[in-house]
Amino acid sequence: MTASELSPLLLSLRIAAVASLINLVAGLAVAWLLARCRFPGHGLVDALTTLPLVLPPTVLGYYLLVVLGHQGVVGRFLEGAFGVRLVFTWQAAVLAASIAAFPLFVQPSRAALEGVDREVENAARLLGRSELAVLLTVTLPLAWRGILIGLVLAFVRSLGEFGVTLMVAGNIPGQTRTMSVAIYDAVQAGRTGTANILVVVMTVVVVAVLVLARTTMRGIRW
Repeated sequence: MTASELSPLLLSLRIAAVASLINLVAGLAVAWLLARCRFPGHGLVDALTTLPLVLPPTVLGYYLLVVLGHQGVVGRFLEGAFGVRLVFTWQAAVLAASIAAFPLFVQPSRAALEGVDREVENAARLLGRSELAVLLTVTLPLAWRGILIGLVLAFVRSLGEFGVTLMVAGNIPGQTRTMSVAIYDAVQAGRTGTANILVVVMTVVVVAVLVLARTTMRGIRW
């Protein structure tokens, strides 16, 4: 691969890594909230969490443009207060990938947290563990497989994100042109050879991530 062909891959990996980290932090909090708490609006939060799975990418991208664009509430605030313009940057691509992949992390993580035996947690509390200690030393270690599955799914989804990214980040070479966008661009331009190379590389990377995750899950025994 030439440097110009390698650039979208490196950018996609960076975006997927940052988006997965965001999903790990925010998604784990939401998964725990949905799994362990009952509150007014629980169903609404659950539905909103699932929404990126069912809405067309163009709709999600439009919502982000409305919020983050020059006339949007968040976009206007960021530009006025900090001089930051978020749309058509790689950070916008990270946000797009995070939102698109969010349900794929939350759902397996929530199921894993719901599957943890409450009696084991209560036993730890009886031994004097704080709630944070119970979470870190009992709940998460028992739920780690589901969390890892969600993290892997979120990573590969972020790696291949296309529609939302194109709407809010565009197709700027070296800045926002991810692998998926580069493949689309190559096909549109009739560069079949380049498209074939990019597709094969993308497939190999995704398969390698999935195989590595499966091997890790088989190799670790807690």
